[in-house]
Amino acid sequence: MNRSRNKIKIFCIGTGKTGTTSVEKALRDFGYKLGNQVEAENLLDDYARRNFKAILKFCKSADAFQDAPFCFKYTYVALDQYFTNAKFILTIRNSDEQWYNSLVNFHTKTVTDDDKLPSWEDLKSSEYRYKGYRAEVRKKVFGLSEEDDPYDATTLKEFYNAHNAAVIDYFRFKDNLLVINVSENDAYLKLCKFLNRKPKYDSFPWENKTSEK
Repeated sequence: MNRSRNKIKIFCIGTGKTGTTSVEKALRDFGYKLGNQVEAENLLDDYARRNFKAILKFCKSADAFQDAPFCFKYTYVALDQYFTNAKFILTIRNSDEQWYNSLVNFHTKTVTDDDKLPSWEDLKSSEYRYKGYRAEVRKKVFGLSEEDDPYDATTLKEFYNAHNAAVIDYFRFKDNLLVINVSENDAYLKLCKFLNRKPKYDSFPWENKTSEK
């Protein structure tokens, strides 16, 4: 067996705006090498074609990974099947409403300049990663078309809830998944126990999350 398949890999597979940046900081403080986020997000087209070979190849570049494309459906299955010693962290919010509001607030502040939700045209002209990346995410990940509201609350909440439920169901008879809400007082200590690491602080430090698509 390829030795790279036996190496310890950590994947944070919670959707964006669930505290993934706080987990990333904790992992860095533990000494894990984090994957290059720009390179990871540029695997969007590979993900859309379900070309997991490209994603698996990228995962040989570091120890731990978070956000896109690791938080997209199906990716965690390929990762779990390939890396025999992988551990997965599902970050969640208190509710789908809290998650949705966080996403909306972030995009209102970062995509447009007039305190309104971005339109399709705004998303297609946004230069994040490459021009139109954010629009492509809505189509290729959330399943929205340009006839839909790009921030349709029902669709996005259903995606969030379905992702969490699918992850929990997939790992239900396995012992390599941790589900945490980083806002809870004991979340950081749960992470330390899961990774068998000594705590470096009492709880997750607040991190301003800036990588949500």
